[in-house]
Amino acid sequence: MAKESMKARERKRAKIVAKYAEKRKALKEAGDYEALQKLPKNASPIRMHNRCKLTGRPKGYMRQFGVSRVTFRELANQGLIPGVRKASW
Repeated sequence: MAKESMKARERKRAKIVAKYAEKRKALKEAGDYEALQKLPKNASPIRMHNRCKLTGRPKGYMRQFGVSRVTFRELANQGLIPGVRKASW
């Protein structure tokens, strides 16, 4: 389980990215790179990191489900993910 401070930092980054998205887009289209550099660092979407929605784990993230591989396996074995079942042959 990730530290709460790391999860909070990611949520904060997501808010800042959403807040400055339109401004960043307008500045990029205008080619005003000096003004772009004056925006906060965390306004760039590149600085965001995908994390598991339940545990906050940063590695092994599955985009399609929004959780880490460990959490995905637990949920799939419990039958909580629709359309997913354990393979057997």
